[in-house]
Amino acid sequence: MNVFDEELVVDELMARARAAQAKFEAGGSQARYDRAAQAAAWAIMEPGRNRDLAELAVRSTGLGNVADKITKNHRKTLGLMRDIRNAQTFGIVSDDPETGITTIMRPIGVIGAVVPSTNPAATPANNIINALKGGNAIILSPSPKGVACCERLLDYIHAEFDKIGEDHALVQMIPPPGGKAKTQRLLETADLAIVTGSQDNVRRAYSSGTPAIGVGAGNVTVIIDETADLSEAAEKIAASKTFDNATSCSSENALVVVDEIYDAFLGALEAHGGAIVEKADAGAIVSKLWVDGHLNREVIGRDADVLVKALGLAGSVAADTCFIAIETAGIGPEHPLSGEKLSRVVAVYRARDFAHAEALAREILEHQGAGHSLGIHTSDTQRPVDLARRMPTCRVIVNQAHCFATGGAFDNGLPFSLSMGCGSWGGNSIDDNLHWRHFVQRARVVRQISPREPSVEEIFGDYWNEAGK
Repeated sequence: MNVFDEELVVDELMARARAAQAKFEAGGSQARYDRAAQAAAWAIMEPGRNRDLAELAVRSTGLGNVADKITKNHRKTLGLMRDIRNAQTFGIVSDDPETGITTIMRPIGVIGAVVPSTNPAATPANNIINALKGGNAIILSPSPKGVACCERLLDYIHAEFDKIGEDHALVQMIPPPGGKAKTQRLLETADLAIVTGSQDNVRRAYSSGTPAIGVGAGNVTVIIDETADLSEAAEKIAASKTFDNATSCSSENALVVVDEIYDAFLGALEAHGGAIVEKADAGAIVSKLWVDGHLNREVIGRDADVLVKALGLAGSVAADTCFIAIETAGIGPEHPLSGEKLSRVVAVYRARDFAHAEALAREILEHQGAGHSLGIHTSDTQRPVDLARRMPTCRVIVNQAHCFATGGAFDNGLPFSLSMGCGSWGGNSIDDNLHWRHFVQRARVVRQISPREPSVEEIFGDYWNEAGK
């Protein structure tokens, strides 16, 4: 198939989506949008279908594990539905006599969403639900490994649509085989492009000429200071680092530990399933973790026993090892352990004190992961605030399992999402978690009101008193 034919395939999808969205909006109501979002959510949350999607995701991508994907599909979707339950996305949302402005919420149109293989059901479901909640249609471009799971998800959604009389064309995907030409055409012709995953795709979205929301690279760094509850911190890090075999962009990749509690903390990591690899032995691990400059596909997103064997550690670490913690010092392109590892491997840095820990964390984030998030385990209430004021990050996660907290949790206030905006530090147009508000736009009726023009003296009086005219 030549490029013209590939573009024609996308154009036909887009025409169907536009027709369906126009009818969806013309006959829209808050109840209808909510019902469509519920249909998509139940398509993935129904226990039998959830398990089927989780099993298919692991089987087709080779990433993660079934139990954790079931948990992720359920909790991420349930949390999203909680977040959007009372959100008004249709009709008049405000009518202010003082300003004379009436604000009406409107759909954006057709969303083009590029989704990764790491979460081939949860991420597209999240985008679909948000799109429908706002009265939009959506077309997905899954990664090659995620195609089968995305197809199955859409089958389930369309089955739910049949129950409520909605048009299948509201939720479509680029049919296999995909490819850059089709994805590029989708980015160029959609009303809004949303990209999670490949930074190459993010850059292409921003340069496509379409309004775009892309999210930055993850490389989570977590500081453990001398005031932390070490056992609790280690337990949370272990749970987060091993969840879905570390496929999440919010999985801890570097631990920066203050010298005063360094040895005690390594002991706590061991008590919670971590195997410590000393700095002198790190080179042998690196050579197996990266092959020809690329992460070894035999270890990405794999179970602990597969990882241990692939890294040549079988017999030298405890049989119940859940993750590998490698002592290291270097940061930057020549030190791959300082970057994202997408596996049950975490780098450990020793800091002289908290100031040094902050400096190391900054250097790691500036190498990779700027804007995404930073974690800290501490009893000091001021340090997290200071980090948020000084560090290149949009989120400072305090005393939490990072993977569970960054994308929203039932015990913190962040919106449930699988896509984290990284602000200017990460080259993104948003600095918060992707959520329903990004899928709608507002129209305003502007009426004339009594003039509110101030005098020049009212505006500049204080300044003149201080600085003179």
